[in-house]
Amino acid sequence: MRIRDWEGVALIIGAGDIGRCIFDYVTASSPNMDVIVCGRNPTNQNDIYLDLEDDHSFASFEKNISLYKKPLRLVINTSGFLHSNLIKPEKRLSHINRSNIIKNFTINAIAPILIAKSIEKFIRPELPFSFASLSARVGSIGDNRLGGWYSYRASKAAQNQFLKTLSIEWRRKFPLSIVSILHPGTCDTKLSKPFQSAVPKDKLFTPSQSCEYLIDIISEQKPSDSGKFLAWDSSIIPW
Repeated sequence: MRIRDWEGVALIIGAGDIGRCIFDYVTASSPNMDVIVCGRNPTNQNDIYLDLEDDHSFASFEKNISLYKKPLRLVINTSGFLHSNLIKPEKRLSHINRSNIIKNFTINAIAPILIAKSIEKFIRPELPFSFASLSARVGSIGDNRLGGWYSYRASKAAQNQFLKTLSIEWRRKFPLSIVSILHPGTCDTKLSKPFQSAVPKDKLFTPSQSCEYLIDIISEQKPSDSGKFLAWDSSIIPW
């Protein structure tokens, strides 16, 4: 069943460029879905506040979800961390420090599995349900040819392991559920802006392009696909 035919609640975690595009897309294409953005900077009254680095925030997040009468059907985590004014991806071993590793793991690895923990009680086993989280091809251990970016690579690989393991547990608890681990391609966003110079023009996607690719994958997947690590074009990425 395609997402546009579903009835219930959809949560979009992260209010960045891709998150807002997915919100707009699902809102326009799925008239029977209540679509809510969840993040640290709510911009309208329906948004849910969620700070992925604050355990207390997850408790209020769960309370807010419980207020909706419709069933939870779709959760897409678009959050991620690569760099800030103070933190840059490590090009070599000498650049590594503990605080950079912790920051990357908190957002890229720990947050997705805590989101899953928070939403589990709202999943109905008799209804199709999809939980998708954005990963990155550089999180593939088998595809690591260039090295560098230690913390980002390792945190995305850790997310992949968390969600692969989750898919096995949920297959038993929620046989109609699908856990998707998705690489959106290189998207023209603030996250990738400093690193776009080596990306071919035809491989640098707009947020709306990435959004359509991701929604197409999520819509076409079946429960037997749960736990796969997929690129924007539906190709399987090695772990």
